[in-house]
Amino acid sequence: MEKRRVVVTGLGVVSGIGKNKEEFWQSICECRSGIAPLKSVDRTKLRFQNGAEVKNYNPQDYFTDKDLELLDRFAQFGLIAAREALSQAGIEWTDELRQKTCIVTGTSIGGQDTQENAFVDLYQKNRPRAHPLSIPRIMPNALASNISMEFGITGATFTISTACASGNHAVGNAFWMIRSGLNDLAITGGSETPFSFGYLKAWEAIRVVAPDTCRPFSKNRQGMILGEGGAMFVLETLESAEKRGAEIYAEIVGFGMSADASHITKPEQLGAERAMKLALADAQVLPEQIDYINAHGTGTLANDPMETAAIRGVFARHADKLAVSSTKSLHGHVLGGTSAVEAIATVLAIKNGILPPTANFIEPDPECNLDVVPNKAREKSIEYAMSNAFAFGGLNAVLVFRRWQ
Repeated sequence: MEKRRVVVTGLGVVSGIGKNKEEFWQSICECRSGIAPLKSVDRTKLRFQNGAEVKNYNPQDYFTDKDLELLDRFAQFGLIAAREALSQAGIEWTDELRQKTCIVTGTSIGGQDTQENAFVDLYQKNRPRAHPLSIPRIMPNALASNISMEFGITGATFTISTACASGNHAVGNAFWMIRSGLNDLAITGGSETPFSFGYLKAWEAIRVVAPDTCRPFSKNRQGMILGEGGAMFVLETLESAEKRGAEIYAEIVGFGMSADASHITKPEQLGAERAMKLALADAQVLPEQIDYINAHGTGTLANDPMETAAIRGVFARHADKLAVSSTKSLHGHVLGGTSAVEAIATVLAIKNGILPPTANFIEPDPECNLDVVPNKAREKSIEYAMSNAFAFGGLNAVLVFRRWQ
């Protein structure tokens, strides 16, 4: 069967730098970071103080009280992003289209807020029972299921959980499902809300969270900064999008994934290289055709030199011409949702011809000798762009997008 071309016709995002696509993109263009002192937890009991929380968020602006009984915060953000993406795409639903639409979402931890509150009730407050809707709120597929129910979608619906690569794994697999003819439309992306006290203490124990801010590729970087949010795409065939006159943001052309089979937390260069090479091969694109990479770029001591070496391993001399930035310096590390958020930034960069900056950059690191677009967005026509995700557990997922003309 001939492979079908797949395009992006809807984008939605909720993040620490904006509660919709326009706010998100404006913050990126202005290099305005959402990293700030945490407000949702008691910071005095944590070694780190900062995170990229969604600002001025009122759930009642988006959901009824009855809806909120069933929706953990992670599902709220993902559902808001899905609504925005579908509204932009202007989908006119039929029963047949609902059956041929897939929903593929990514999350690392699912309903963490609900889970922690249940444990507090049981172990601290000595309450005899948990909330009866705890399981439907906690389950990682809650977002996918609620999108399905809200829009009446009856096609393949499932969730992928691969730590920080979950979003890219979700988008990439949805892309393949449409390209192969299994589905005609996809709603796909990721969501995460890690700001519960117990979960933050677990991150504290790993000692990879920075005490100040996220400075990817900078010599004096001290670690990552957690963020929260959700990001969703509408993907469909090129034929369908053109037939209905939809706005096309970009074409998705390649996806590659690999496993390091090495270390549970330390990233491995060859695994990252394999995923990038597989994505290029899947896209039938030469390395020198890539103009921009949205890097995994966590700001940790381990990731950034590894990713630099992997990029140089794949792109050779062309690496000197590449723009490579990390938007985690703006919206934080959204864990299972982060690569979906970064893929949104990548598509908007292609659409608008603007390179997202790496914020908070102070001093170049000889081990990270790339053009990291420091501290200021830059105009540039982008034909092809890549978005990287390298997760704990050694799981890698890479997307390639093309400018639509």
